[in-house]
Amino acid sequence: MCEEMKFKALDKDGKEVTCEVLFTFGSDTTGKDYMVYTDHSEDENGNTKVYASIYDPTDPESDLIPIESEAEWYMVQQIFKEIQKEYERWM
Repeated sequence: MCEEMKFKALDKDGKEVTCEVLFTFGSDTTGKDYMVYTDHSEDENGNTKVYASIYDPTDPESDLIPIESEAEWYMVQQIFKEIQKEYERWM
């Protein structure tokens, strides 16, 4: 059974929103851990917005750290695409 992981965050307007963790992963290349999550809001095309940040899995109270490297964003996008493919295969 998969337990949902949720947390509260402030959006760009300072409003508290509930975010749901979609998946987490660690990278041997960067030595960092990443969290991919959503607040279930939608973009102008009706797609669910998805975000990613660096996080510390040993400290649940730590702040999320923005991903600033293009290489890290590319890595996150590739992993997200692979997970989407696997999900679609099983649906």
